[in-house]
Amino acid sequence: MYRLKSRIDLISARRAYSAAFSSQSLKILVCAGTGCVAGGSLDIYARLKELIDEKGLYCQVELDHEHHSHGHDGCDSSNVKTVGLKKSGCHGFCEMGPLVRIEPYGYLYTKVKLEDCEEIVEKTVMNGEIVERLSYHKDGVSYPRQEDIPFYKKQTRLVLEHCGHIDATSLPEYLAIDGYSAFEKVLFDMTPDSVIKLMEDSGLRGRGGGGYPTGKKWAQVARQKAEQKYIVCNGDEGDPGAFMDRSVMEGDPHRMIEGMMIAGIACGATEGYIYVRAEYPLAVERLKMAIEQDTSAGLLGDNILGSGKRFHLHINRGAGAFVCGEGSALTASIEGKRGMPRVKPPRTVEHGLFDCPTVLNNVETFANVAPIINNGIEWFRSFGTPTSPGTKAFALTGNISNTGLIEVPMGTTLREVIFDIGGGMRGGAKFKAVQIGGPSGGCLTFAEDHLDMPLDFDSLKKAGAMIGSGGLVVMDDSTCMVEVARFFMHFTQNESCGKCVPCREGTRRMLEILERIVAGNGREEDIDLLLELADTISSTALCGLGKTAGNPVVSTIRNFREEYLAHVRDKYCPTHNCSKLRRIYIDPEVCKGCSKCARSCPVNAISGVIRQPFTIDAAKCVKCGACIENCSFGAVKEA
Repeated sequence: MYRLKSRIDLISARRAYSAAFSSQSLKILVCAGTGCVAGGSLDIYARLKELIDEKGLYCQVELDHEHHSHGHDGCDSSNVKTVGLKKSGCHGFCEMGPLVRIEPYGYLYTKVKLEDCEEIVEKTVMNGEIVERLSYHKDGVSYPRQEDIPFYKKQTRLVLEHCGHIDATSLPEYLAIDGYSAFEKVLFDMTPDSVIKLMEDSGLRGRGGGGYPTGKKWAQVARQKAEQKYIVCNGDEGDPGAFMDRSVMEGDPHRMIEGMMIAGIACGATEGYIYVRAEYPLAVERLKMAIEQDTSAGLLGDNILGSGKRFHLHINRGAGAFVCGEGSALTASIEGKRGMPRVKPPRTVEHGLFDCPTVLNNVETFANVAPIINNGIEWFRSFGTPTSPGTKAFALTGNISNTGLIEVPMGTTLREVIFDIGGGMRGGAKFKAVQIGGPSGGCLTFAEDHLDMPLDFDSLKKAGAMIGSGGLVVMDDSTCMVEVARFFMHFTQNESCGKCVPCREGTRRMLEILERIVAGNGREEDIDLLLELADTISSTALCGLGKTAGNPVVSTIRNFREEYLAHVRDKYCPTHNCSKLRRIYIDPEVCKGCSKCARSCPVNAISGVIRQPFTIDAAKCVKCGACIENCSFGAVKEA
């Protein structure tokens, strides 16, 4: 990649790389997101490269703006067919990985193994034939093309549009699809005020949790009289089961960086920081690569494209603390201090990083900026709802058929997400609830007609939940909701920074009560005590982590109070998940008296006479379930 010294250079580079991109008559996109990499996709990539070379095809692993008679690594271009082999970002359909997409056919091969590579090259690459067995199949129907798969058909991928379609490691490929055109427009054709006005009118709200208007935040920073301002991207993403931001950072890092650069020009900031979880090594690697590419090309640094403007970008790896998702804790962490929230006001827009005015948005928010600049307000507002325009990416996990990364317009119902895109409950189980918004969110249920409620900031707030970063954990009727509340409270209490008493001590007390309940020692008054503690913590905690800590508990009590009562009043877990509340007995009508259950019992709680029904001493039983597992006749049962 050569250095771009002017606007003309950038335009010329985009045209050249676009032509080179279009010249690839066939493209193989191997998913190189974290999930597929763990499944061996890089080995698949290497094997495909080896096989394509053997066939003597012109193989391009790097996009070049000049035509060469020979490709990289000695691949011969004398053949008509040019094959572009790419490490793409996450395709989203994680349940079916490793994934390989073949263009221009639109084929998506699922659960690809190393031994499948030869057939892919022989049939699809050489002859354009589909490898039927690698296509996605459901209910006897084959879906060869990615866009026809039900998982993708009802999605609207704006933020994720390039993930899975371009080389995630290549600046030339991003330029080939009109990359940095929005930044160019902002740099040369727009004023900072007009950029901010555009963002305000677009209605874009922060995708990190609270849904604060992005344009309003930028305007607050822009009007601050300060020599130094900062743009900070929150890529910490600490919610259990959430991986939306990670996928964008891994699969389309330049899109996010372009949004940060635009924010810098609009707000008068010359320095930017990306705060990334240290547990995201691939995201860190891709971001480092992207920053180095942009700096080398003259898109980052001093006198960008000869405009006189400057913007420098840095990466800061977080230590994995959930509380560092809070603005003041995050900026403190970047400064090398302990990540602890501070009292507000002043807010981050006034005194943020290094006590300077700071724009703090998350990855998905910045990834929305460039498309809005390029396509306009009306285009963006054509998606979503009037108060929550645009789309939202969600990580769909739990007891659902199709897990993975999805993107849908704001206002899409949970029913569409779970049953149309997600394919319904795994194994034909019955839907029970969905936890949305992670530890700060709440449970939504079928009983309360939540399934038909639009997924947007305001509707969810009314229902006692929140979008949060976008985690969706779907649960079936085998899930104990008291244990779910205990799990999230354990997470929150463990992640509390300990600075303020309500959060530090309040969450500890709530966790103790929940642990007492699932152990069979709960009292009926504990339920009201949990609600009282949740209200107190919410009203008095210092930061957002504490203020929302009780949400999972409150929502599960509100929607599943009878399940709590069963635990505390009847000492019984209706879903049989709480081991201390299990009721195990031997059915005398079925028992053959073989003694296998007694021999497997670790505490000698089972006694009897051979060929006569055995019995369990409830006082001795530790409810480990070994007797159930070892009984060959199904005589040992759980009530």
